[in-house]
Amino acid sequence: MTELAAVKAALKTQAVETPSWAYGNSGTRFKVFAQAGVPRNPFEKLDDAAKVHEFTGAAPSVALHIPWDKVDDYAALAKYAQDRGVKLGTINSNTFQDDDYKLGSVCHADAVVRRKALDHLLECVDIMDATGSKDLKLWFADGTNYPGQDDIRERQDRLAEALAAVYERLGDDQRMLLEYKFFEPAFYTTDVPDWGTAYAHCLKLGPKAQVVVDTGHHAPGTNIEFIVATLLREGKLGGFDFNSRFYADDDLMVGAADPFQLFRIMYEVIRGGGFSPDVAFMLDQCHNIEAKIPAIIRSVMNVQEATAKALLVDRDALGVAQRGGDVLEANAVLMDAYNTDVRPLLREVREEMGLAPDPVAAYRASGWAAKIAEERVGGEQAGWGA
Repeated sequence: MTELAAVKAALKTQAVETPSWAYGNSGTRFKVFAQAGVPRNPFEKLDDAAKVHEFTGAAPSVALHIPWDKVDDYAALAKYAQDRGVKLGTINSNTFQDDDYKLGSVCHADAVVRRKALDHLLECVDIMDATGSKDLKLWFADGTNYPGQDDIRERQDRLAEALAAVYERLGDDQRMLLEYKFFEPAFYTTDVPDWGTAYAHCLKLGPKAQVVVDTGHHAPGTNIEFIVATLLREGKLGGFDFNSRFYADDDLMVGAADPFQLFRIMYEVIRGGGFSPDVAFMLDQCHNIEAKIPAIIRSVMNVQEATAKALLVDRDALGVAQRGGDVLEANAVLMDAYNTDVRPLLREVREEMGLAPDPVAAYRASGWAAKIAEERVGGEQAGWGA
């Protein structure tokens, strides 16, 4: 197989999971802007997700968020997804919206609140059993706003206790992915603030506990690709939540703010053996002002473009330059790949897969946007409060 054929073959296997909540209304803490045609229930979210996969060929699974996507029959929801050419993916828990969680969930000082949060997490594992999902993604808004508000070490003990209980409940083919975020909504301490804290808990738990890297959850200037390389080296990178930020956790479309960073991350993924089903590529974005389905399609394409460029890095030439201490040549090899226009290559890949070469144009020509705007009238649109 030629080098170009190998790159094409790899690109044809890429899978990017889309988040159910990205199809619903979202916004800032000031206002949520509603859009025509937004899904009113998890089934309509799956209809939209199926369109993204239809036109990209690279979005075969949909992450659920509980209780936002709660239904009476999860097996029926899984069957509905299958009938539309997609499947249910990661189950995301929610321990941040109830009033009881004002001072924390699994790290709360009150054992009653901690039990409520743990019961929800265990319910999410039950849902995994019903949907066939492999991954449970955990993000905790737990933390403190003021020095002395709570005991920092005891909160870590409470967190460890809850994680151990969930880990024990997991099936043999299931994993937990622990997400970190350095601030917000807590501003003094966050209970899982960085990759080191997440890694320490996952290491103690065992092989079914992995770290997930949200690309928006870092301080400005953080070298995310170093984190990725280190977690891959330790066998603890479980997946990504892809998005972009200019300031903090902006949840913008992946690659919108810093496409070069996305390329650097994808190079380390490929270099470290992470381009495999063991590392989940997931989007976690809020499309507040842009049309949702085209934005998700564009996000998938952005990941594909960064991946294609990373696959084109001449690793032999790069290795020679690195071992020879040729700083400029090493950087030039990397930049040559990044500066390659891979859009013609990806158009070829799509055509070879029987897809339209331009997924966004194909979607716009499909009439789906007009159809759902006309049909999805009445009821309550999915999303959070306006």
